[in-house]
Amino acid sequence: MFALFRLNFGNQYYAAYPDNDTLDSAKRLWLESLAEYPPPQILAAARLVIDSSEYLPTVHRMLECCQQALSGVGLPDSKDAYHEACNARSPRSAQAWSHPAVYLAGRDTGWFLLSGSEEKTAWPVFRRHYQQWCARALAGESLEIPEVAALERQTTAPLSRKQQKQALEKLRRETGI
Repeated sequence: MFALFRLNFGNQYYAAYPDNDTLDSAKRLWLESLAEYPPPQILAAARLVIDSSEYLPTVHRMLECCQQALSGVGLPDSKDAYHEACNARSPRSAQAWSHPAVYLAGRDTGWFLLSGSEEKTAWPVFRRHYQQWCARALAGESLEIPEVAALERQTTAPLSRKQQKQALEKLRRETGI
């Protein structure tokens, strides 16, 4: 990200980060501020900033662009995705999800953990899985919710009384009862 900024914002970059100490401090701040986003999302946000601004971005602007990068591919932000997954009813694969990444992150986290645990326990686990799925979506991978196979419907007629007795006798002979 900083390499992209250096190439695109030249003089502004060198004015903002005149020496290695300043640059290292800025990198630590940005790393801390953007820690919840996966690298592909941060790079997508950096490209968005480069395309839409003449000026070197602030951390606040980068946070906004990280959210815009998600919405650009139809992904909700991580907190909204977490709440959507927590509130989903069974069967979860049959729900209308805002994006398949939300379902996949919920599945990987574990529905029991999401519905039965406090946010301070479930949120970090969900966020990690969601970031992984978001990174895959931002990389262009097509995410899909797996289809659940439906049970076959019995279309045969029930056995007659005589057929039931014959089946019972056969079962008794086979089992030795």
